[in-house]
Amino acid sequence: MEIDMKIGCCLNMVSERPDGTGIEHIEKLAELGYDYVELPTAQMIALDSSDFNALKSRLSASGIPCETSNNLFPVSMRLTGPDADMDGIVSYAGKAFAMDEELGVRTIVFGSGPAKNVPEGFPIEKGFDQVVQICRHIGPIAAEHGITIVIEPLRREECNLINSFAEGVELAKAADVENVKVLVDLYHMTVEHEPVSNIARDGKEFLRHVHFANPNGRVYPVSADEAPYAPFVEALKKAEYDLRVSCEAFAPNGFDADAAKAIKCFKELFGGA
Repeated sequence: MEIDMKIGCCLNMVSERPDGTGIEHIEKLAELGYDYVELPTAQMIALDSSDFNALKSRLSASGIPCETSNNLFPVSMRLTGPDADMDGIVSYAGKAFAMDEELGVRTIVFGSGPAKNVPEGFPIEKGFDQVVQICRHIGPIAAEHGITIVIEPLRREECNLINSFAEGVELAKAADVENVKVLVDLYHMTVEHEPVSNIARDGKEFLRHVHFANPNGRVYPVSADEAPYAPFVEALKKAEYDLRVSCEAFAPNGFDADAAKAIKCFKELFGGA
């Protein structure tokens, strides 16, 4: 099976401005031929109205759509533990989804490691149940805005809850909400030594978004043979995944140079773009 996916970038990973959105790179992203941009919800919702309108105008003028977003919840919001406030979480999520719909977002990444991290001394099982309840509450709200939520597994250094694609699937099954699915991230999967066979097994039903980076340093990929990408790509094929792949990585040689090399690498790996 050949795959032909849309290729985009998470610009917040390469942001050079205080607002942390990475919008300053949008014109170059469009020029290089990427299909879409992934921008950070928590950083955008923190903008005042004039700055948000400026971001929206710049995005529109670039001609490249914002089809996905990440960083759903801000670092300051507690999602697990005794201080989690469901009413506040749901209220915030409603505003976030309305903003993202205004930008054209169709898939939003629910990673939010610092917010989701279970506090010391609080049972992990209860933290898991709290996140299940959050998904059950906010999933239908996201659906009203035409948005799918994808749970993002993170390496243990960033969060102590949901560290693998398999655990993300477990969470999605427990939540049992039609538009709550799962993301797979090559970098986090590699660090956690998770077998790609998990993608082939559960990807067709649950996989709805992909994050990609050279796992050797979490940097932009520049060639198809620089890392063991083939098993990951093959697992995506077996799962019949053909949606979007976002480059979520650092650009040690500068965004312009690394993004230009990466788009060629992505075309070789996935086709399209």
